[in-house]
Amino acid sequence: MRAGRAKKALWMAGLVTLAVVVIASATLCLTSGCSSAGYLAQSVGGHLAILNAAKPVAEWEADPATPEKLRARLELSQQMRAFAVTDLALPDNDSYRRYADLKRSAAVWNVVAAPELSLKLQTWCFPVVGCVAYRGYFDRAEAEAFAATLGEQGMEVRVYGVPAYSTLGRLPGAYFADPLLSTFIDYPEVELARLMFHELSHQVAFASGDTMFNESFATTVERFGSRRWMDAHASPQARADYLAFDTRRRDFRALTAGTRDALDALYKSDASDADKRAAKAALMQRLREDYAALRDGPWKGYAGYDPWIANANNASLGVLAAYTELVPAFDKLFEQQGRDPARFYAEVKRLADLPKDARRAKLATLAP
Repeated sequence: MRAGRAKKALWMAGLVTLAVVVIASATLCLTSGCSSAGYLAQSVGGHLAILNAAKPVAEWEADPATPEKLRARLELSQQMRAFAVTDLALPDNDSYRRYADLKRSAAVWNVVAAPELSLKLQTWCFPVVGCVAYRGYFDRAEAEAFAATLGEQGMEVRVYGVPAYSTLGRLPGAYFADPLLSTFIDYPEVELARLMFHELSHQVAFASGDTMFNESFATTVERFGSRRWMDAHASPQARADYLAFDTRRRDFRALTAGTRDALDALYKSDASDADKRAAKAALMQRLREDYAALRDGPWKGYAGYDPWIANANNASLGVLAAYTELVPAFDKLFEQQGRDPARFYAEVKRLADLPKDARRAKLATLAP
């Protein structure tokens, strides 16, 4: 009886935590601005639906109906999970030890928005995780509907699916731990490791209301973590595939960062709005042309970024900065700590505890 009451109490504590604290992510904030009861309800309900679909990896592996390919990927994921603890000093908890088949393409759909002549993303604020620059929905139609309302206000809007998110390790019990999902389990080997390490890093340090700090930190961890996994465990083919993929990703980030910097300077200039619109159109056309040169040249026809380029706007360019802007500073801090993950995390936690302005000032001394 006591065990039953304790289990129920833990369950209720988890629900309360879920409803009050919930869910900032990795890629990706799940409750990006709970401004209404309806929005909060879909956030909690959507997350509980995922948790209800999740079962321990051991159960999936023991089930004769589990496809061999999935069984192999789950086994690989558990090797990565152990590596995250032993080699990257990431949390040793119940996260990513369960698996859920969502039967859809994304875990959640995020909505981001920015003005016509600015890269500053609109934010939504709520308790604990503070203000964030995106708003997430478990149903794509709901995300599109909300995006339409922002578009009617003259905002440039982007809706994009994300494969995973983090609950920051704040929900009690194995049931509430972040599960592996069908939305990313089939990722190429090193990309799977990268995603898991990114999401787990959100449980290490989190600065309320500072999306760029949180995501840039997680990007830093995913980079050195995936390199260590690749060097220690990846097959030659997996290593070659990842290096080709990562080369394209770096090219893409450099291309979009250049466009973002040019647009930012333009928007902050004294030019008239009409002149800004004309110059903006020219810069976006240049972006498309330079991308086509990459795709048809060094990338040998790889077209994976075509949809992004076709829909590029201030919102999509603005959100990219959140994941990369502070990475050089975190890289420097990692080097200063002897490339020791535990020491690095300790310094990041100290930064996370500072006021935002002081935190950014400190990072600026590392990488102006």
